[in-house]
Amino acid sequence: MTTLLISDLHLHPGAPEITDGLLTYLEQTASKADALYILGDFFEAWVGDDILDLPEAEPSGNAGLVKRVAKALNSLSSAGTAVYLMHGNRDFLMGKRFADACRATLLDDPTKLDNDGEPILLMHGDSLCTRDEAYMAFRAQARDPQWQAQILAMSIPERLALAKQIREQSGDANSNKAEDIMDVTPDEVVKAMKAHGAALLIHGHTHRPAIHDLTLNDQPAIRIVLGDWQPDQGWDIRLEAGKAPELRDFPLDAPPSA
Repeated sequence: MTTLLISDLHLHPGAPEITDGLLTYLEQTASKADALYILGDFFEAWVGDDILDLPEAEPSGNAGLVKRVAKALNSLSSAGTAVYLMHGNRDFLMGKRFADACRATLLDDPTKLDNDGEPILLMHGDSLCTRDEAYMAFRAQARDPQWQAQILAMSIPERLALAKQIREQSGDANSNKAEDIMDVTPDEVVKAMKAHGAALLIHGHTHRPAIHDLTLNDQPAIRIVLGDWQPDQGWDIRLEAGKAPELRDFPLDAPPSA
């Protein structure tokens, strides 16, 4: 069984190269796999599943993008590749309606995957960055059902404007933060892996792709961080029973084999 994992594509109308690269990846690579897991920040912003109600030609370009991606994932799933979606810190409002449009399954964060008897912990990764106290406070607010209901009661143009404002404020704030604050907290990594009985953790969020060797309960363990996609480069992880996980980067116009 071959499983592929990706994250942090940050799809938006202003980066058509990444969208085109994703569609090529789905057709040439993911279609040959048994399952595809998308571990958050699939979109740069998600303002609600009712974006699907807008015509494809609406001015922001978001509806057209969303429908194009949903159609591609639906086709992938219909052809036999199971598709799973996890929320990130950018697309936490993504809901069941969009997942259904993709023929995908929404995952909790964290989720434990059984890879031929080997437990693997899957996370977006933002919950591990506990040293960034300002972000953790926003994260708690953004996942509050009452706050989400207030946001979703706004019009779509108002939500798009708010999402842009939040992204700009986040960028300004992050430019003044120490690099280690925005990375995972090592103790939180160990805590999460122990809690779920997993010796392999896979996550995204930090945009720092790497394979980290750890020690857990006096046994070897691994943390693998997915990279964020760029207009000319993508990242994935390939899992196959009996083989070591592969962290791969590739040009978007020439994705790897499954």
